[in-house]
Amino acid sequence: MFRSKKLSALLAGLMALIMTIGIHSAIAEDVAHAVSGVVKSVDKGTKTFVVKTADGTEHTIKWTDSTVVKGGKDTGKGVETGSVDSYMGAKKGTKVTVDYTEKAGEKTAVGVKDASKATAKAVAQ
Repeated sequence: MFRSKKLSALLAGLMALIMTIGIHSAIAEDVAHAVSGVVKSVDKGTKTFVVKTADGTEHTIKWTDSTVVKGGKDTGKGVETGSVDSYMGAKKGTKVTVDYTEKAGEKTAVGVKDASKATAKAVAQ
């Protein structure tokens, strides 16, 4: 009887450890996503912008100093300084594709691709 109590306690402890590790891994995992649409608004104070997709869905996404910007005429300057603040401030109405991670319901931009020039060329042809 003494051995079965020890074994039960050991198994219960092992299960608790496994569940804790599994839950922690699931919560900490950053899953990469992408969304394409038009920048509807930019809030430099909170470093967030809203992208409206073709189906009308609006995604609020924040940017950080490590967010990479590709494709805009002022992009090189912004990336060289490590800041996308000046890029995002001038891009309301621009068509973009945003790669982002989502953690605890908060979307954070990893990369922003300015597709406005490519879109204009495709429409003109």
